[in-house]
Amino acid sequence: MLTVEGLETSYGQSQVLFGVNLEVRRGEVVTLLGRNGMGKTTTIRSIMGMTPPQRGTITFAGRKLSGLASFRIAKLGLGLVPEGRGIFPSLTVWENLTATASRGPRGKGPHTNPHWTSETILELFPWISERRHQMGGQLSGGEQQMLAIGRALMTNPELLILDEATEGLAPIIRSEIWKILRTLKRAGQSILIVDKNLKVLARLADRHYVLERGRVRWSGDSTALGQDYETIRRYVGI
Repeated sequence: MLTVEGLETSYGQSQVLFGVNLEVRRGEVVTLLGRNGMGKTTTIRSIMGMTPPQRGTITFAGRKLSGLASFRIAKLGLGLVPEGRGIFPSLTVWENLTATASRGPRGKGPHTNPHWTSETILELFPWISERRHQMGGQLSGGEQQMLAIGRALMTNPELLILDEATEGLAPIIRSEIWKILRTLKRAGQSILIVDKNLKVLARLADRHYVLERGRVRWSGDSTALGQDYETIRRYVGI
């Protein structure tokens, strides 16, 4: 579904990514791991067209994304939950959700993604029904993160991308988000996750990529991650 080949991205004269390769297949959960400042967010921004790469190829569902504006990339079926959540603080919870709603699922064939509607989002996040008239800026950090996930799902993405999925959140909120992501996986949602919780991700995800200084230093499935756990832990810095 998503293929990244030879990605090189810079900020001015400072090169951040050096030939990054990764792939997310339909129905997979894939992680992007590494310490802070290793290029994970830059990789996501490059995929989404927010920081266009200087070299490399990004292909999504058979279409090259190079040169496309971010909003056009999103319309092709990539739903982003950005670092910092990016909800609309002056809109209500319900307005945040409905502002991004699309008509239906985008996937094709036997691995069609679930069709997310306001009703299915309420099933996934039951607290939203009680707080639908509350302003986004009045929510806690964890509630904002869950709202950001719900808002991204309302676009009915083929691929959901979460940048720093649980960073800085209380343990009980992290557990709830992992529970939600397991539900999404069972529903067939394709997901790319940036996070550092190796033990949870080893159980949740199918495959993993580890970035160090803008290069993929390790990649493998969850069985391989378990076998190389101490090596990966040093790369991730936990």
